Amino acid sequence: MKISNVLVLILVLLYMDASTEWPTHTVCKEDNLEIHYKSCDPQQDFAFSIDHCADVTTHTFNIRAAMVLRHNIKELYLKVDLIINGKTVLTYSETLCEPGHSKLVFCGKKKGEHLYYEGPVTLGIKEIPQGDYTIAARLTNEDHVTVACADFTVKNYLEY
Repeated sequence: MKISNVLVLILVLLYMDASTEWPTHTVCKEDNLEIHYKSCDPQQDFAFSIDHCADVTTHTFNIRAAMVLRHNIKELYLKVDLIINGKTVLTYSETLCEPGHSKLVFCGKKKGEHLYYEGPVTLGIKEIPQGDYTIAARLTNEDHVTVACADFTVKNYLEY
């Protein structure tokens, strides 16, 4: 009887249709603004939060982000796409870490180390666009390997 239970368990584990997607996380949901994200890296999820949802509509707001690094980040590049109705309408890219010039305190971290950032972020825009859209963000290192990536869904019905 015990052997048959073990065999059934093994078969269930082998043939289970495991999801390859991470869950959707809610960053904030207040009044007329909702922000959700899902990791687009099939091997790693990460934690991300904002102090107050209403602060996102201001120029600068505080965030917290954490993950365990799967790759070194001697150099780190950011690419962000604004996607509306499945079409990329705006692309932004920036170098965040490079030898001799690092904008972030975690530049130079190694694989397996914990990455944690808590502090202000400035978007460089005066207001969050109204509507439903996706912001695809990807961080890559010097080897063009994805360090982290996420698709943020924004639903903004605030009138400015």
